Amino acid sequence: MTTIDPQSIAEEDREAKRARLFTRINKADAWFQVLGLSFITPILKAAAGDNPKAQATEIWRLLGVPLLAICVFLVLWGNLAPKVQTSLGAVPGPKEVWTEAVNLHEDAQAKAAKEAKFMERVEKRNAKFIAAGQPEKVKDIKYTGSPSYYDQIWTSIKTVFFGFLIGSAIAIPLGIMAGLSLYANAAINPLIQIFKPVSPLAWLPIVTMVVSATYTVDDGLFSKSFLTSAITVTLCSLWPTLINTSLGVASIDKDLVNVSKVLKMNTWTKITKLVLPSALPLIFTGLRLSLGVGWMVLIAAEMLAQNPGLGKFVWDEFQNGSSSSLAKIMVAVFTIGIIGFLLDRLMYAIQSLFTFSANR
Repeated sequence: MTTIDPQSIAEEDREAKRARLFTRINKADAWFQVLGLSFITPILKAAAGDNPKAQATEIWRLLGVPLLAICVFLVLWGNLAPKVQTSLGAVPGPKEVWTEAVNLHEDAQAKAAKEAKFMERVEKRNAKFIAAGQPEKVKDIKYTGSPSYYDQIWTSIKTVFFGFLIGSAIAIPLGIMAGLSLYANAAINPLIQIFKPVSPLAWLPIVTMVVSATYTVDDGLFSKSFLTSAITVTLCSLWPTLINTSLGVASIDKDLVNVSKVLKMNTWTKITKLVLPSALPLIFTGLRLSLGVGWMVLIAAEMLAQNPGLGKFVWDEFQNGSSSSLAKIMVAVFTIGIIGFLLDRLMYAIQSLFTFSANR
């Protein structure tokens, strides 16, 4: 008769639970990497008892070293900045920049409250006329106050995505054509080599004149400044996507191409069922590069053309020349960098959803 050992059963149950826990941690690790939080994985594994010494080494590499580097940077910045004198005073240190960041946040809240009060008065005014039987006097009065820092951030984000989406809609089909056809590649490649190196500062005057000449509606869906910035982003950001799409399509396994011929796939089926799934990793690499380029181009375009957004904010503060201008510009620099990082993480998250192999 076989004797059942309760202790061994309990041990097996604990091991099974640990195995399930580590499986969940490994699955979550993919998303931690997408979000730039890969240091959480060794912390969770260490807490679950998986070789704490080895996990401590990973925590130090993924979290400790970056935090140490940031601390060293802040110390050097804080000590060296006051020694650099400019026409606007000393270069601001971390403390001054943080103070201005808080001031910009409070100013944005005050402007939002002011706008809300204005819109409330407009609604009361219109309701009064409706109640009095005078609907013809009802007006949709727009708020004309200066935009807050957050409004300018949102304007820049909307603009870069609009230009990026237009560029992607142009680049991906052209890249597929160039990858599938040697003749299309021969036709498109010279245009890539000529226009890819062109600076946004060269495109901007041309785009401004073309938009002014063709977009003559004053109350259209988009403002001229928005279209100017977005089209400039499009012209400068589509090339990485085009090149990577072409390369991805051209590098498809020849056996798959031969199979499509044997099955007599039509062009649309070949592209959707064979070409795109195989080329997606490189296409997304191009999209990530294009979005990064577009974000950099947009800031330069907004500064030069004085279009609403973060670029205009930087230029206005430079022209303002107040004692706090340099600190506000530094706030904008960090904002631009953080948003650029978040945009890249966003594209990487989308890439992870659609591809099985994705390199950060």
